[in-house]
Amino acid sequence: MDESSLAIDYVVFVLLICASTSVAVYGRLSGPKERTKADYVFAASSSVSVIAMMLSVARGFLGVRVFLGYPSELFYRGSGMWETLYGMTIAFPIVCFVFVPVYYSLGITSVYQYLDLRFKSRLVRCLASGTYVVRSLLNLGVTVFTPCVALKTVIGLPYWASIASIIAIAIFFTVMGGLRTAIMADVAQLLVMMACSLIIIFQGLIQNGGVTNVVNISYERGRLDFFNWDTDPTKRVTTYSALIGQLFMSLSIFGCQQNFVQRYCSMKSRRKVYKTLLGNVPIMTVLFSLSWIVGMVVFASYADCDPKKLGHISDIDEILPFYIEDKFYFLPGFLGLIMASLFNGALNLCVSNLNSVSTVLWEDFFSQIPSLKGLSDRKQIILIKVIGAISGLTVLGFACLVALLSGVVESSLLVTSATSGPLLGVFLLAMLFPIANWKGAATGMIISHISVLWITFNGFAIEKPEVPLLPTTIDGCTNTTFSPHIRPLVKETSFYLNSTAHQQTVNPYVAPTFHERDFLELLFSITYMYYSFLGTIITIVLGVIISYLTRSEDDIYDEKLIHPWARSVSALFPGKKRTYLSSSEQSINTTATTIIPSICEKVPEKMKSSKATES
Repeated sequence: MDESSLAIDYVVFVLLICASTSVAVYGRLSGPKERTKADYVFAASSSVSVIAMMLSVARGFLGVRVFLGYPSELFYRGSGMWETLYGMTIAFPIVCFVFVPVYYSLGITSVYQYLDLRFKSRLVRCLASGTYVVRSLLNLGVTVFTPCVALKTVIGLPYWASIASIIAIAIFFTVMGGLRTAIMADVAQLLVMMACSLIIIFQGLIQNGGVTNVVNISYERGRLDFFNWDTDPTKRVTTYSALIGQLFMSLSIFGCQQNFVQRYCSMKSRRKVYKTLLGNVPIMTVLFSLSWIVGMVVFASYADCDPKKLGHISDIDEILPFYIEDKFYFLPGFLGLIMASLFNGALNLCVSNLNSVSTVLWEDFFSQIPSLKGLSDRKQIILIKVIGAISGLTVLGFACLVALLSGVVESSLLVTSATSGPLLGVFLLAMLFPIANWKGAATGMIISHISVLWITFNGFAIEKPEVPLLPTTIDGCTNTTFSPHIRPLVKETSFYLNSTAHQQTVNPYVAPTFHERDFLELLFSITYMYYSFLGTIITIVLGVIISYLTRSEDDIYDEKLIHPWARSVSALFPGKKRTYLSSSEQSINTTATTIIPSICEKVPEKMKSSKATES
């Protein structure tokens, strides 16, 4: 890229970062003040619309990886991962009608308080919340580092500068704004990314002969290959693994993860929560599909001339930035807009997750320290902000470590895949299995973690074939394939066209067939798409068995902690009926109010009383 275009992109990038920061600060200073912990944690004093919450939830799930990762996925591996959409969309109504009815009326600040109330066990609660905190911090390190690669590649911004900038602004927003700032930033960021995607799609359709031609090129070259019903569990992704694996992963994220449940409880009524979750089905479908359509457009442009084979890019994830640099040279500043969007995307995710992590650390760990009990809301807010800032510095360390040691990325992925199942399993145990007690829940979680990690690490130890890339070609490369401002390679293009140096010369490792493997080898070779499913099943099965063997008269709790459907079904089975707290004993609402002020149900009353006081 020529120096003038690079300068314009850099200026646009800096101006947009400054503008987004200024808008967020203005919104925070001009908006409602934080009078209580609920105002900071749940944005209770502000009116967050259903549409804004829908977009925020979608943005929180899709993240930066969608914009950069899925176009390259379709270009080099095809549309297999597109089918994970099935599991995502099915998860929303399940969360809506299974998880929310139990959560919403409890008045809890941390979702893991529910496990404490249900099992009367600090151990189960700390296992779940600790898992969430570790996973979130590791993933935030990767999230922060991801756009830094693009920023260094395109703009030349050093890793340390972009990482430090994202963390510094994220800590500032965490201290300033609470959840409301994160929600509104998510909405604005998502709209910008949608607009950029649409611009890329429209321009690509014009350059490549319209919708029909783009679709035909992707289909004829094997990029649109849906409904792969192969039952081999070792295949990276099939229709079965996409549906089952992503369903359990999405249930764990939307139903058991603090930053999402925190958003549900920030809404004024359960009806609005239902609208938000069910409304996310079409929204998520559209947003998820946009990136894949971008991938189709990019592939149509380079179907006969792969930039990676020519050496213009070294990694498959660089294909979209290269495409923008190549095809949008006539639009100075557009690449800077894309880079600013990636930067802001990582920033927004960091802010919202730091808010959730600091809340969980306070409620589940620090608030239980005797010297910190009984503090006023104001002091609790200050401590939560301090914890959030310290967590941000921890993420800074993880992100810098990712820049030095690539293995941390794999470690983060291992933590995510290994913890989703146990988390989901323990919540399903609590809600749907009246027989479950703390002994079964804790044992199930611990053994599930160990089992999935054992499978994962042994899977890396055995010899497996690399994930194959779909064939690409450079046979159609011409002098007009790339824009004139793309710098030519040092080697002559004819060298690539007339040689076979770019082709593989080493025979790749061929894995044994499904029937040739023994049980352990098959188990270790299973695709990571099934890790959440395995972890959930192990937790539930062991939890029920251990609970049955260790049941006692002390396993008594309020029936409101069990889903009504589960209570109705359990009454149909023979044997001794489950004992619940009687109506004359302390109810769950009283218990929750004693531990933490009931926030979700009292939001409207608090707002009314505060308005009356002001008047």
